[in-house]
Amino acid sequence: MTIKEAILKSLGEIKGLATYDDVHQYIVKHKLCTFGGLTPGSTISAQLGDFVRKGDSRIRRLKKQEGGGFFYYLAEYESDIASDVLAGAESANTAKGNDRTKAKSNGKAPTYHERDLHKLLSSYLKTTGVFSKTIFHEQSLNSADGNQTWTHPDVVGISLLKLQTKESEEFLRAVDPIQRFKLNSYEIKKEINSDSELKKAYFQAVSNSSWANFGYLVAFEISDGLKDEIERLGQAFGIGVIKLDAYPYLSKVVHPARYRGLDFKTIDKLCKVNPEFGNFIEQAEKLLVADVKFRKATEKELTEFCDTVFSTDAEIERYCKEKNIPWEELDVAVFPLSASIAPLTS
Repeated sequence: MTIKEAILKSLGEIKGLATYDDVHQYIVKHKLCTFGGLTPGSTISAQLGDFVRKGDSRIRRLKKQEGGGFFYYLAEYESDIASDVLAGAESANTAKGNDRTKAKSNGKAPTYHERDLHKLLSSYLKTTGVFSKTIFHEQSLNSADGNQTWTHPDVVGISLLKLQTKESEEFLRAVDPIQRFKLNSYEIKKEINSDSELKKAYFQAVSNSSWANFGYLVAFEISDGLKDEIERLGQAFGIGVIKLDAYPYLSKVVHPARYRGLDFKTIDKLCKVNPEFGNFIEQAEKLLVADVKFRKATEKELTEFCDTVFSTDAEIERYCKEKNIPWEELDVAVFPLSASIAPLTS
């Protein structure tokens, strides 16, 4: 286990606010890894800061109100942290990650396939609390003519509003169940380098997301010169834009999506057109009607149904290289991991 993996595992098991020293003590107590350096606490502090500086969506931090320093926590457990704590602290999670240029060998277009990007997107969405599933156009009725690519998106997702008490969960279920979840739509492209490419992809996303609460256009490479047009289209039509990164946790929302009510007639049509979409709606319905005491088991079933995600950084790098997805080595903040960490041996 690398130090990054040990930090993520520690925060995942702490499930709350923790200082860098808390994380250090947890790693030592549970023997997640051993340290070769003389200042392991500083190593962990530097790596936690590196997560935030690079814009990693998995980890967030709050400035302490007294004494200086920061509290760290996993984004997926933000709903478990008291709202007054979050509101009363100065968030330091808005540090912008460095824009890393994607290399192209010999100036040629990347050789990866558009669908190879799905696992990157799903891994990013998982850190934002979204369960996502690829919808295969090939399984749609009348898919041979290609028209179904404008009927439903590449990926669909659902996010849930998680409250802190059983009482509030049940109250929300009784009063306004539609507020308990949001359905999202994602149209994925490899590159968007011109105004015409942007408009074609954007309005495909508009067409494919009319049924959802939020619609997004996702691209691995987006020309910087399209920023103003993306903003104009977003204000007019409400589709959000995500710039996907080879290291998925550094992906960015370039423009946010606008909320819309669900179009149940279109959802019904899509369930008839594509069995994958119908199965996704069925799994989502199971989670929404499940009793609170069965929530974890139902979430596990939905997770197993949805797309797989990466479990380690090494897996991400191996996948990108195998699929020929442009990959740039990530810089280690202060301490080289190979020098500061040694894996435990049995």
